[in-house]
Amino acid sequence: MRSYSSGMRHVYGWLLLTPAAILLIAFTHYPTIATFIDSFFSKSSAIRPSRFIGVGNYEAMFEDPIFWKVLFNNLWFALGTIPTSVAIAIVMALLVNRSLPGQGFLRMAYFTPTILPMIAVANIWLFFYTPEIGLIDQILQGLGLSGHNWLGDPDTVLGAVIVMTVWKEAGFFMIFYLAALQHLPKELEEAAKLEGASRWYFFWRVTFPLLMPTTLFVLINAVLNSFKLVDHLFVLTKGGPDNASNLLLYYIYENAFSYFDPNYASTLTVVLLALLAILALLQFFLLDRRIHYR
Repeated sequence: MRSYSSGMRHVYGWLLLTPAAILLIAFTHYPTIATFIDSFFSKSSAIRPSRFIGVGNYEAMFEDPIFWKVLFNNLWFALGTIPTSVAIAIVMALLVNRSLPGQGFLRMAYFTPTILPMIAVANIWLFFYTPEIGLIDQILQGLGLSGHNWLGDPDTVLGAVIVMTVWKEAGFFMIFYLAALQHLPKELEEAAKLEGASRWYFFWRVTFPLLMPTTLFVLINAVLNSFKLVDHLFVLTKGGPDNASNLLLYYIYENAFSYFDPNYASTLTVVLLALLAILALLQFFLLDRRIHYR
């Protein structure tokens, strides 16, 4: 009887796991494997079917100057958005964690950009960046300065996209830091005040180390976002001018749906997945010793 009851519990457990397992296999594992396999085949056409070419797509990718430019852009985009958005998120969380007049309104103001769709955010900033009639150029003209084509200049377009992305993401990361700050023991700050520690010393030696688990979580999300956010490019630049703002995921989209080369797009996707896996592992190994779990 016990054996039958135990067997039924196992069956019941597997039945509960089956829907999630089906979704995970169908929408995560299978597409990943299929993409990896497709990267070893050539582009198909109406008169020439796809054929196995081994690492031919990878060789073409390494010889593709646009790929290297897009990859370089994405690395700069990550370096520009990740540290800045995390630092601003910490500052905002420290500010709204204190007792201030209108604290609830301030928290809402910081978090509002996060709940806006990226397409809406891109349209707002498109108005800011529009030459001559945009908000930024209007302010500059009011100060007696000349305007600038922020999205049409290869030297400024990527920086303009970075500023918009930081504005969008910092409030989202702030929520996690605020939750972590509210769970820190108040006794630590009181003891630090009795010892005469400055606010900066207390933050750097006590608060920030205790926030490291949250920082690891936020960094992983920030890295993923820096490689998967492309909605704004459809509205702002479409990767231009001259691929100056093109990012890896948008280049994958172009190859798959504009150039109709899904096999080369699969090759780029494999590289993107491998790059994200390496970055995630590096974060775990480099930050693990600095994390203090309570």
